[in-house]
Amino acid sequence: MPMKISLVTDSTADIPAELAACHAIEVVPAIVNVDGRSYVDGSGISREEFYNLLPKLVIPPTTSAPSVGDFQERYERLLKVGAEVVLSIHPADKLSGIFNAARLAAQDFGERVRVLDSGQVSLGLGFQVLMAAEAAARGAMLDETLSLIDAVRRRVRVAALLETIEYVRRSGRVSWARAMIGSLLQIQPLIELRYGIVERLGQARTRAQGILRLTEVLNSWGPIERLAVLHTNAEAAARLLLEDLKSRVPIPPLLVNVTTAVGTHVGPNCLGFAAVPVS
Repeated sequence: MPMKISLVTDSTADIPAELAACHAIEVVPAIVNVDGRSYVDGSGISREEFYNLLPKLVIPPTTSAPSVGDFQERYERLLKVGAEVVLSIHPADKLSGIFNAARLAAQDFGERVRVLDSGQVSLGLGFQVLMAAEAAARGAMLDETLSLIDAVRRRVRVAALLETIEYVRRSGRVSWARAMIGSLLQIQPLIELRYGIVERLGQARTRAQGILRLTEVLNSWGPIERLAVLHTNAEAAARLLLEDLKSRVPIPPLLVNVTTAVGTHVGPNCLGFAAVPVS
């Protein structure tokens, strides 16, 4: 008989709620701290409200990982209701403390809970979780599911056009952003995240140039198996991209206003993609 595998992730995966429910994926919310108040991701402040407020904040918001106890509670409950193994997949350890909180929580459960570093955020992480959940639902064995996650992790790519470098610079997680701030104040940078490292792809002086360059980047990745168009309160532009690109993928692409826990570090009016190339 196939092993019963359950999936846990966190809200930085940006998996739409209906898909998480459909695949029985447990999503542990991250925390965003705004003006002295802490909000559980998805509660208390909407993504739209947050991105409208972000440029007006004197003190930049910060993010926090869920507690070790939050993860322990999820693992324990899943194991009690029949899971034989829990796969807990989270954002790049280099970019977030969430992976470490999950790793500490898993120590009490031995081999029954495996914590995996996706090397990604948003749907770069989310596609790894979704495709693993689909495999588990088909009856895939543990080794097969782990191999699939590894294969998706190596293929998945996330790229974005930022309106400004300021929020990436503030995050303190990207060394080149600190070094380039003086020369890039009036430039819209293009970035790519792979294996937990944020790299510069180039820059644009206008939004139109940036969007054109972004689509060229996507085209350079070849045939696409899965696609999500990502934005931070730039829905109109994101929908236009979605319409242009939906015929390229066999599964309808997702449209996601990125979680506040990620958007804090890229700022509003960001536009991008998460994609799983065929090879």
